[in-house]
Amino acid sequence: MTEPKNGRDASRRRFLKTAAIGGAAAVAAPSVVRAQAAVKLRFQSTWPNRDIFHEFASDFVKRVNDMGKGRIELELLAAGAVVPAFQLIDAVHAGVLDGGHGVSAYWYGKNKAFSLFGTAPAFGWRADQYLGWVRYGGGQALYEELINDVMKLNVVGLQYGPMPTQPMGWFKKELNTPADLRGLKYRTVGLAADLNREMGVAVTILPGGEIVPAIERGLIDGAEFNNPSSDLLLGFPDVSKLYYVQSYHQALESFEILFNKGRFNALPAEVQSIIRNASDASSADMSWKAQERYSKDMEAIKARGVRVIKTPEPILKAQLDAWKKTIATLSADPFFKKVVDSQQAWAKRVVGFQLDYEVSQQMAYDAFFKA
Repeated sequence: MTEPKNGRDASRRRFLKTAAIGGAAAVAAPSVVRAQAAVKLRFQSTWPNRDIFHEFASDFVKRVNDMGKGRIELELLAAGAVVPAFQLIDAVHAGVLDGGHGVSAYWYGKNKAFSLFGTAPAFGWRADQYLGWVRYGGGQALYEELINDVMKLNVVGLQYGPMPTQPMGWFKKELNTPADLRGLKYRTVGLAADLNREMGVAVTILPGGEIVPAIERGLIDGAEFNNPSSDLLLGFPDVSKLYYVQSYHQALESFEILFNKGRFNALPAEVQSIIRNASDASSADMSWKAQERYSKDMEAIKARGVRVIKTPEPILKAQLDAWKKTIATLSADPFFKKVVDSQQAWAKRVVGFQLDYEVSQQMAYDAFFKA
């Protein structure tokens, strides 16, 4: 039976009215997003809890967690919480840890080219210029070639955090000439180990937390770690009163952030971007914080009765000669040579520009502050 015309019109009007109300409600009603739990990743540093380096790792983690609130959450652990410091990259590769914070020189035992990424040779450049090479001079591609193709590691690495020139370190006796270093039992890491062996030093490689106890027990005669804040917090002034600053053994360094490649690649693109941008932001902030902390802690070290001595020029010249020999020897490895050649080309151009272009800091400083 056919519906009468008037009935059809009434039905149409009811349908249109209902649709209009429903559409308006759909526009007016707030959208409901189903909350998703943040991805939680375990992230271990290679530093003791009390070291400023662990604080720098914490700054990075906090920045990621703040920027990625609700999307990603890193849980920071101190060295040894899951694995010892020197086993971090293996743990991240295997997925035992999701990520970590350290320095590439710690993987020097796997391939000496790792130490070129962070503790590079003393070509007259500074750490920020090194990071410029990483970002714009082809360094990142070479770093990834080492990780992915040469070592076949299941990790993603980010270089960040420029560190100033490291002190030659803490010693029990005065040093005046290269001969004073021969036979000395000395802690360092990375290519600085090859450099010092070239100079006749007996090198011991130890993680940060083990250095002061080794000096205290007489197992080593001297050691370097990195900076006044770390050295003060780790207790170096308790075991030595001679602190030699300025050195070419590690004229620059940077930190390394690692993630398990599978875990990192599984993150949404925007979360990966948060991590990368947090790394860049932390790099800048760390360099500013270091200016404040290192200068103040150097004054605290002096107040502890420590003699702060500039490394004698004959030793500095001997270090540069040792660098040339070390580079020549290790460049027998084609990949090592490829990285060094790239670094030298960048440093020659960039540092050459700086030396020609920038006015002397020393002259201006002396004019205002030197009696």
